[in-house]
Amino acid sequence: MFVLTASFLFATPQRATAEELLKARLAQNLGPISGLAIVANAKGIFARQGLDISVSNFTSGKQCLDTVLGGGADIATTAEAPVTAAAMAQQPIAFVAGMEYSDLKTMTAASAGIKTKADLRGKRIAFTAGTGSEVYTSVLLKAAGLTSKDVTLVNLRPQEMLPAMAAGSIDAFDTWEPHVANAKKALGEGAIPLETKGLYSETFNIVVTQSYLAANPAIVSKFLASLIEAEGWLKAHPDDAIDVIATATGMKRDELASIWPDYVYRVRLDDRILTTLKTHAAWRLETGNHPPGASMPDFSKVLVTAPLKTLDPARVTLEARP
Repeated sequence: MFVLTASFLFATPQRATAEELLKARLAQNLGPISGLAIVANAKGIFARQGLDISVSNFTSGKQCLDTVLGGGADIATTAEAPVTAAAMAQQPIAFVAGMEYSDLKTMTAASAGIKTKADLRGKRIAFTAGTGSEVYTSVLLKAAGLTSKDVTLVNLRPQEMLPAMAAGSIDAFDTWEPHVANAKKALGEGAIPLETKGLYSETFNIVVTQSYLAANPAIVSKFLASLIEAEGWLKAHPDDAIDVIATATGMKRDELASIWPDYVYRVRLDDRILTTLKTHAAWRLETGNHPPGASMPDFSKVLVTAPLKTLDPARVTLEARP
């Protein structure tokens, strides 16, 4: 049972002057996974909701959440991996909404001859430590009947993976779009996707600190309202949304269009999110990838339902015990 300990302000947005806009700093992973935030910014939705959002872009959700925890931003777009790491380290975070989920993928070098998951044995596989890429890699190896001892794992940032594959220093990499699509475009027949559909879906979410939420409930409420409005616009105008997000992320429009169905955009707090968090935390406990003495987090203290539930109760459908 989630206990609501604060009241949250929300009103129908009216046009505000620059002086009246509430200011906040967003640390954003600049990719289609942040599509709703990108649309909200590009289409002036934040301003219509009474916000002045300054955006700093990063290449992973871990960097975004680290920036918020370090005081360099107020709101983070981030996946579940940084969330469970922060929760296990007893960082005072507030997970206020999910906004997207999509499958992680594996790209292989054609020269490596990887046809099936089992062919990963003995290969050099790149992943990004501390992100969903690391968990996906673990799940992938298990599905292949392998362990980390059967492969060589190489920790790289997503943007480093394509150059590494092109240079022949890795045989495969595990990450999110658009990095897989970029590799296929750059390497052509030299890059072959490995079939792993449905193996692991990464969520992308909105996280603030508990203290920021307590001090700025109106900003958090207006931010979530902006994402809900952006979701409605995106679904009503998918072609225009592809244009907006491709432009913002520096992608070719046709490349984003080809993977557009991969992205499921919806502002919500549901059991899928909770299950993903618990699965991820269990993986950390199983592998020892956690702070000393850590245990399964109490996610009722991490998932904060009040801001979203006040805006639209139908978007909060948590039924499982946290």
